[in-house]
Amino acid sequence: MATKVLNSNLAAARKARQDEFYTQLPDIERELKHYRKHFKGKVVYLNCDDPRESQFFQYFSFNFEKLGIKKLIAACYKSQDVERFSKSDSERAVYLEYSGDKDGNRIPDLDEVEVRHFEGDGDFRSAESIALLEQADIVVTNPPFSLFREYVAQLIDHDKKFIIVGPKGAVTYKEIFPLIMLNKMWVGYGFQSGNAYFKTSHSTDYAKGVFDEQTGLVKFRNVTWFTNLDISKRHEELTLFKPYDPDQSPMYDNYDAIEISRVADIPADYDGVMGVPITFLDVYSPAQFEIVGITDRGNEFGLKTREYTKADTPNAGDLNRRAAIKQSNGVLKSTYARLLIRRKGATA
Repeated sequence: MATKVLNSNLAAARKARQDEFYTQLPDIERELKHYRKHFKGKVVYLNCDDPRESQFFQYFSFNFEKLGIKKLIAACYKSQDVERFSKSDSERAVYLEYSGDKDGNRIPDLDEVEVRHFEGDGDFRSAESIALLEQADIVVTNPPFSLFREYVAQLIDHDKKFIIVGPKGAVTYKEIFPLIMLNKMWVGYGFQSGNAYFKTSHSTDYAKGVFDEQTGLVKFRNVTWFTNLDISKRHEELTLFKPYDPDQSPMYDNYDAIEISRVADIPADYDGVMGVPITFLDVYSPAQFEIVGITDRGNEFGLKTREYTKADTPNAGDLNRRAAIKQSNGVLKSTYARLLIRRKGATA
């Protein structure tokens, strides 16, 4: 039994290390400039983010007064080195609290940052971490991607505002998509040119093109920012100018919707349901469109898809609908995952 527990703990530790990705300060600054009005008078919680590495902590502590923050809390999973802030036992998980500058230099000096110890390991699911979460108004962090579903569920359960980094593919998760469709969660502004750079302890595990030997950073194109805070882009409607062309936008087989392979090709005069790429979420305005469902990419065993309705919950199951295009030879050709959308005010 002891060996089994040890192996389980080692596996958990290995998985935690593989989820250590530290967002870079320029990326944080570029995204968070759009949310400044939301931080005034608020308690900001940075969990799942080691403060010895965290650029989130640096951003918020150095901009504490400018943003008008009430209190800053930073915590992580069993920090192994808190020397930057304290000479305390490095084997204990810690969390930091900062309530602003006290000597007038507008810098978070070491004696102004309170270092407190967790009794446990600082896991975001622990009772200690949840107690800190309950104090917070806004959560900002880069959570473990392997636990993204569980992490978001916790934020929703505790009715927290958040700005977090996550995999783009998360929008297709059965636990996440209903939140997108019901406008309880949406994508932020994203990373510059779609490239996100992270510092990580296992950067050399990646191939050239992903790991940059000069910067020591890894580059991903499959991540983005998610939030439930109101931002101006949510109110910017997409300019539509193309007329509907049935030859360019064929109807799906066995599903009453048309295929739109590029967001730029969304017709201005089509009132029915349209299947559009997931990248549509980057320009989605809920005043202009409604999201009515999503499909899965088909496979050779049956073109399995799913669709959700407004009545579905974050635990909705698959409805196993088809959404494929019949080719000239009669063979069904599946598409990539598509959002099913309709223009607001459409009569169809």
